[in-house]
Amino acid sequence: MKTNIICFGEMLWDVLPTGKQPGGAPMNVAVHLKNLGHNPQMISRIGHDELGKKLLDFLKEKGLTTSLIQQSETHLTGVVKANVSDKNEVTYKIVQPVAWDYIQCDEALETTVANAEVFVYGSLAARSAASADTLFRLLKKARFKVFDVNLRAPHYAQNTLEQLLRAADMVKMNANELDMLAAWYAPNDDEQSAIITLAETFDIQTICITKGEHGAVLWTGGEFYQSAGFQVDVQDTIGSGDSFLAALLTCLLEGQSPADSVQFACAMGSLVATYRGATPLVTASEIHSFLTPQIQ
Repeated sequence: MKTNIICFGEMLWDVLPTGKQPGGAPMNVAVHLKNLGHNPQMISRIGHDELGKKLLDFLKEKGLTTSLIQQSETHLTGVVKANVSDKNEVTYKIVQPVAWDYIQCDEALETTVANAEVFVYGSLAARSAASADTLFRLLKKARFKVFDVNLRAPHYAQNTLEQLLRAADMVKMNANELDMLAAWYAPNDDEQSAIITLAETFDIQTICITKGEHGAVLWTGGEFYQSAGFQVDVQDTIGSGDSFLAALLTCLLEGQSPADSVQFACAMGSLVATYRGATPLVTASEIHSFLTPQIQ
């Protein structure tokens, strides 16, 4: 079942000790959605430079259309310096300003978003006034809005986050991001109470918290669903959370149960962590094969 999904935000190069790799959370999500059988499109902006050309080539190789990706004559393609000294907790130095800080909006883009079934966005692209303005205009047109929180200090502000949360139908974040938001809105709550407080405060239908090797918790329909993590040989965790979101969305859109959906997503994130890089090809059949002995 192909679903028309729009992913909005940064596409860039992760610069690692071993070399550079295509990255950016929204682009990673789009690639994994494509691998899982959907019809995603990426809205972003790159420089009119060699790095930008290579990103376009990368997306084409992955089978994604590049028609919604803008090119800038005045700003360079984004670059992030990734520190992978702790393979379970990668840290990033994100260059600013770059091309994806200046994503432009027009009526054609608004129409494209209005016609899509799902709109996925993060917080990083809202760090600049230009891309934030475009994002908020598109959120007004989007049908089902999925917020992948993705906090990278110092590239966020509380008032902007609040607007992004209020716009969302579904939110995915990691445990550290939940702790940060809970400190603002639910300082004395335990994990489950903090999730409910956030859902009620911002009128969010579905919230998912990823916990790395400890699995994930999904709150939807007023109920909690949990999956344990899976023991795998971790190469790096770049892209694991992005692949998790792609897998979770896939299952929920197919009408699978929340419990099965979050378990499938955890398996996807675990398998991606066994590869180097953010977007290895992991198929649904590979995930099912991985899960079968785990369930027995």
